[in-house]
Amino acid sequence: MSIVKENAISDCQETFQICPKFEKTFSILGKKWNGLIIDVLLEGGAQRFKHLVHSVPKCSDRVLVERLKELEQAGIVARITSADSSLIEYQLTEKGESLAPVMNAVHNWSDQWCDTND
Repeated sequence: MSIVKENAISDCQETFQICPKFEKTFSILGKKWNGLIIDVLLEGGAQRFKHLVHSVPKCSDRVLVERLKELEQAGIVARITSADSSLIEYQLTEKGESLAPVMNAVHNWSDQWCDTND
């Protein structure tokens, strides 16, 4: 009986393929700091760079700039420049804001399963 199960599992593994859209999503969301940046922007709305630096303190300025550019290219974050000053803010696009339920689910999961002492 276990031999049949092993063969069935083996057959499934041979035909299983990860959806390319799912894979691309995780290449964006799974990159270090991206989830935290998205979460900060979901919670606080548009943010200046210096606020993001303080909100994601373990991320270096260089990496934060890199991640913001990547999220902008993915259409998740928009870089907003004020017409009357040099003020630059980052805010989520509609696509980025649509991640709110996903981030809430991650918060709920982490509240249940993650211990900060680990």
